Amino acid sequence: MRNFLSFMLVCFFTGNLLAQEDLLSQLDSVKSNEKQIETAAFKALQIGNMQSTKLAAKGEWYMLVSHRFGDLSNGLDNFFGLDEAMTKFGGIYGVTNWLNFGASRQTHNKIYELTAKYKMANQEVNGFPVTIVGYNTMDINTALKKELYPNIKFTDRLAFSTQLLVSRKVNEKFSVELGLINVYKNLYDDTVEQQNVFSVASGLRYKVAKRMSLNLEYAARVITSEKASNPYHNPLTLGLDIETGGHVFQLVFSNSQPMNDVAVFSGASGDWTKGKVYFGFNMYRTF
Repeated sequence: MRNFLSFMLVCFFTGNLLAQEDLLSQLDSVKSNEKQIETAAFKALQIGNMQSTKLAAKGEWYMLVSHRFGDLSNGLDNFFGLDEAMTKFGGIYGVTNWLNFGASRQTHNKIYELTAKYKMANQEVNGFPVTIVGYNTMDINTALKKELYPNIKFTDRLAFSTQLLVSRKVNEKFSVELGLINVYKNLYDDTVEQQNVFSVASGLRYKVAKRMSLNLEYAARVITSEKASNPYHNPLTLGLDIETGGHVFQLVFSNSQPMNDVAVFSGASGDWTKGKVYFGFNMYRTF
């Protein structure tokens, strides 16, 4: 997995260098005062589980429906995961071209997830080399019952993620993204969990047809706790984007069944080496 991250870093910086014009050509050209923004590094708001640097435009509504079925390795016992589906339903609104707000309800721990996504810089044609986006989430765990936890406070139900995402559209077919991700939980079991989880993430998109692309993402934890037994794995996700008019349909294979960012980047229970993988989809509809 370290080799994979090294490969992603090489792709990112090599693409950056290859995209620069020859210096003499730049000196001979007439520069325009109007900056051209590079578009469509990613077609969907997510790569798979990880956020992409795409935002909803001002005034756009996105409806999101996601499913992750059960463990494929159980075979017919759970009908290849169909008996154990998790669901996420939500919406995203473009307040401006650089600011989005979202909310969703998820099966996992009956979580309500609130999100904010904001663009800090755009990749420019013959200009600034990358797109930079910030992303924050706040989870509210409503599965914790007062009857079972009489001393629980509202703040105990909260968990957060903070993400910095940097992407580059290398050419018309290939885009790459790097991310720094921090997960923080107010309430956690210190025998198997960490309060703070820091990860370095990477993702890529390769266009294989006019309306279809292959996606890959991986996040590696860079700080671990010696106290926690840490039964979880680094999240690895493979996906396929299919554009169909007003929406993007994503087929996803991942070792994380929950879809909230906190769980994805701190509690992926599946194991690709043992075939413990969860199949599902994301569907975004634009209004």
